[in-house]
Amino acid sequence: MTKTTFSIFINGFKPGKLVIFIFIIAISFISFDAEAQRFPKPEFESGYEQIETQIPVPRSNFMEYFDVFVLFIALGIITWIVLRKRSRTGVFWVSVFSVLYFGFFREGCVCSVGSLQNVTLALFNPGYKIPITVLLFFILPLLFTLLFGRTFCAGVCPLGAIQDFFVIKPLKLKNWVQKLLGLIPYFYLGLAVLYAATNTDFIICRYDPFVSIFRLNGEFSMFLLGGLFLSASIVIARPYCRFFCPYGVLLNWMSRISLFHMTITPTKCVQCKLCEGSCPFDAIDIPDTEKPKESKQTTKRRFIALVVLIPLITLTGAWSGYLIHEKLAIVNSKVELAIELIYLDKHPEITDDPSYTESFEVEAFRTSGQSKEQLFEEAKLVISKFRIGSILFGGFIGLVFGITLAGLSVYRYKNDYEPNKGECLSCARCMDYCPVDDESKLIEKVK
Repeated sequence: MTKTTFSIFINGFKPGKLVIFIFIIAISFISFDAEAQRFPKPEFESGYEQIETQIPVPRSNFMEYFDVFVLFIALGIITWIVLRKRSRTGVFWVSVFSVLYFGFFREGCVCSVGSLQNVTLALFNPGYKIPITVLLFFILPLLFTLLFGRTFCAGVCPLGAIQDFFVIKPLKLKNWVQKLLGLIPYFYLGLAVLYAATNTDFIICRYDPFVSIFRLNGEFSMFLLGGLFLSASIVIARPYCRFFCPYGVLLNWMSRISLFHMTITPTKCVQCKLCEGSCPFDAIDIPDTEKPKESKQTTKRRFIALVVLIPLITLTGAWSGYLIHEKLAIVNSKVELAIELIYLDKHPEITDDPSYTESFEVEAFRTSGQSKEQLFEEAKLVISKFRIGSILFGGFIGLVFGITLAGLSVYRYKNDYEPNKGECLSCARCMDYCPVDDESKLIEKVK
């Protein structure tokens, strides 16, 4: 699509009609089952009382759908602000609203970032019925990103918005450092999918660095983690979004093939270089017209090497995943309990010690009426799932590493200053530096 065509679309952009159209499409692909699951709490002979979990009180169905409505409207407004109004101020105020509503008022739950675990669990566990509101929180940002780029990241996501307030003096990181740190979200995504698929844990929610801040309670370690991320944001813009967020991996993929995306200038770039240092996320691709182009023979040799190397790295990653699948499975509660019971059976003298105190997990198991044989069979099944999942996880990481390595070795020649469609968070900062007023007028002072 040419820039002229893009500008015509922007001028004729009707946010109200378009967001309604997107909402209808999302609803048409969703099935709903409101069946709730209930699990009885185990009773302990020792008088142990379970600690109240730090989970917000369930909201009414109306309020849950209202949250989805607010998300949808916020996505529509910020998309209009970025693509049509091209206003950094507008993005800022949407960010303020998102932190107040989705952050402090909704206490960080349900969020789109954590919803990918619910979707994974629903795909691999037929007994889990995912709420339609959670599914919508997962789908809507992806749909908007597929159409308009990462406007969700610009100011609707409370995790990103709260970090954005602390971006004061960001440092420019080396390209290889960004690529290396950029591999962490893929590890996080792979582990999150693996643990959710095996019904082990929701690690994204468990280690959310900002949820304790939004809820104004929680463990000190999580407050400290959130504080460290916010402090780091002063010099490294949005460290969680860029180098940890697993949902950001999916948004990155969607944005790369987005139908429309924000541009630094609404018309032809005048090569003023004013935007070059404006992006705190280093997401602007800078042209390099002076670098000599490679010969076809050099390009051909590199391509052949990558064709051989990437599958080899992928297979190595898959084999590594197989080797560590039992260690990854230890996190599962059934596997952990089975290991503890086996250890106690092999060392009965431990239980004879007067100072020995039976763990709550073992006590709950003994009062449940389940046999050890049943538990061991369930643990074996879990380990077998981890075996397959770890192979896929390792292969995925190997493939990502190979593609990243290939990206570092291949140079793409660019003629203009353009946002990197995958990494750009659509924050609109670069627009303030661009001397181009609109499509019909340029500032003549810029040479």
